[in-house]
Amino acid sequence: MKVHDGMYIGGEWRPAAGADTIAVVNPADEQVIAHVPAGTAEDVDAAVRAARAAFPGWAATPPAERATRIAALRDVLVARQDEIAATVTAELGAPLQLSQMVHAGVPILVAGSYAELAASYAFEEQHGNSTVLLEPVGVVGAITPWNYPLHQIVAKVAPALAAGCTIVLKPAEDTPLTAQLFAEATEEAGLPAGVFNLVTGLGPVAGQALAAHEDVDLVSFTGSTAVGKQIGATAGGAVKRVALELGGKSANVILPSADLAKAVNVGVANVMSNSGQTCSAWTRMLVDGERYEEAVALAAAAVAKYVPGERVGPVVNAKQQARVRGYIEKGIEEGARVVAGGPEAPLATGYYVSPTVFADVTPEMTIAQEEIFGPVISILKYEDEDDALRIANGTVYGLAGAVWAADDEEAVAFARRMDTGQVDINGGRFNPLAPFGGYKQSGVGRELGSHGLGEYLQTKSLQF
Repeated sequence: MKVHDGMYIGGEWRPAAGADTIAVVNPADEQVIAHVPAGTAEDVDAAVRAARAAFPGWAATPPAERATRIAALRDVLVARQDEIAATVTAELGAPLQLSQMVHAGVPILVAGSYAELAASYAFEEQHGNSTVLLEPVGVVGAITPWNYPLHQIVAKVAPALAAGCTIVLKPAEDTPLTAQLFAEATEEAGLPAGVFNLVTGLGPVAGQALAAHEDVDLVSFTGSTAVGKQIGATAGGAVKRVALELGGKSANVILPSADLAKAVNVGVANVMSNSGQTCSAWTRMLVDGERYEEAVALAAAAVAKYVPGERVGPVVNAKQQARVRGYIEKGIEEGARVVAGGPEAPLATGYYVSPTVFADVTPEMTIAQEEIFGPVISILKYEDEDDALRIANGTVYGLAGAVWAADDEEAVAFARRMDTGQVDINGGRFNPLAPFGGYKQSGVGRELGSHGLGEYLQTKSLQF
């Protein structure tokens, strides 16, 4: 695993402006595996200047040629898929099979989708006597999280490239090695110098400098709602655009007609994947009163299959481990019933959390309202469909969700009333072309597909 001791700016690896470094720790064994530079405002400024200098040329590049470069980037990711998976496993602790299928596999799908969109997208439209031009917004400051390190990078960089924007990426400090590997891939794919730039560093330093930089035209951030509010305030002061993909507390609504065993088992798998570190995870399972205890027993049995260190990995760091265990303790304190797992660490080494299922959870409990970001499921009881809808919509979030029923029509009727950005119907499959983003405090804007591309475009009309 190659580790760079500099920043990727203007098409080359440059020494960092400062001497400080960040230790990269494998959360599965708590061992330091690398050190990367802790970027400063000076590093960010150099990267933004490089992106600004490269913008006119890349914006003027024909969309078909931009599509060719994105396709080349996709091909590099395919060729380096095993290396990507190993890197994600080393710095995130995800089981290797998950890293291969999801952490490496999904970004390849997304990159491919934008290679096709860049070639086919209508960047000009005719409306009466007006020609409407959809033009790149400019320099993008992309700030990405650690939970899906490569997917979140590609979900921002690929549409920005397709739109004709240039990019400065500040990845999460916990998973910078995947970002360095991606920078190598952009170079190998033949992106012109300065179109993509990488600055590693801490959020309050490098991230804040990037969000506040006067020459950044759009800030795209994925992370916590609290930090998203800060970035939104910073960007608002400069009247610059933001795209914010934030927290979630998604409801998995199992209607009385649904196949209960299937809905519960898929719901448990959804939350346990990536150790619960998924903003769109269905962490609230809603079940009618008549089948409630059966659902609780099914969930407890399903979770028992997720053995820490085997099928489920650690959470990202010691702070996150303490945070999740604290939420489990809070659930017990507020009267929820533990039917699987609990606050005790399951292994002596590594930042593991016991996969946990709570029953007798009421909507006002902390574990039913706040994002835990760990392998924890709360099962809530509802009286009828209106009550289920009230509970499902009863948080400040609205990112994702699921509905299960005997037929799709019944599930869709319920889903239409949910205040959330994406709903899976009877176990609907992931679609890289479907827009992803939230209502309420789950964010502003959309990622993926044509809607994700639109975030990086601005509109000009010509009247004739």
